[in-house]
Amino acid sequence: MSSIRPVFYVSDGTGITVETIGHSMLTQFTGFSFVTGRIAFVDSPAAAEEAVRRIREAGEQHQARPIVFHSIVDPVIAATVADSGALTLDVFAPFIGPMENELGAPRHSRVGQAHGMVNFDTYHRRINAMNFALSHDDGIAVNYDEADLILVAVSRAGKTPTCVYLALHYGIRAANYPLTDEDLETDRLPPRLRPYRRKLFGLTIDPERLHQIRQERRPNSRYAQLDTCRREVAVAEAMFKAERIPTLSTTHTSIEEIASKVMTTLGLQREMY
Repeated sequence: MSSIRPVFYVSDGTGITVETIGHSMLTQFTGFSFVTGRIAFVDSPAAAEEAVRRIREAGEQHQARPIVFHSIVDPVIAATVADSGALTLDVFAPFIGPMENELGAPRHSRVGQAHGMVNFDTYHRRINAMNFALSHDDGIAVNYDEADLILVAVSRAGKTPTCVYLALHYGIRAANYPLTDEDLETDRLPPRLRPYRRKLFGLTIDPERLHQIRQERRPNSRYAQLDTCRREVAVAEAMFKAERIPTLSTTHTSIEEIASKVMTTLGLQREMY
């Protein structure tokens, strides 16, 4: 019997929601090895049969019963997937009944509502925020008047992925500023950042981890040396402390957690799209 358990996230839409929920459930179980796959746009009998084939093949390959998390709204298609022999979990099922009772109305089973372009204003806000993040990445642009926040950190501490996540999921105009050698000659804020103090949030990282990341990018360079990483992180942290800039270590923190902490600290209230 294989020690690997196959897991599938199956949806009649993008699969983003069911994968997020399913992954969160899997993290509650330690000591298991899961191999996962997403099967999106299962919105027809033919697509359902293809999904069943893949699920059964995975079960045979690993000699283990697959686990399927799904968010399929069509009961016929959902029943087809359930015939795969897998443990099939409808992630919406526990909530639909109580919600219908509370609201006094039945659900409208529409495919793709969670991530469809249901609101053009919010969709364009996300696109504009993404363009803003890319144009203000690593200090490319220094006019931060329209920024909702500015992440400040040494190179490779997690600024860019956090800005992109905030833009894509919350429509937040997030810029980032990399601390240069010149900036790190003092423990005071760079002059171009001082007018935007209320928008600043500092990211830091364990020097050992930073050394590993930089080694992958520029092996055996002065930039990647452990002593360089230790010096830069120490000066950056001293700057954040002296300037009273809120700070978070990214060493063992996910992008989702970083984003949530930044938003909470700076008082940014946005719904996830």
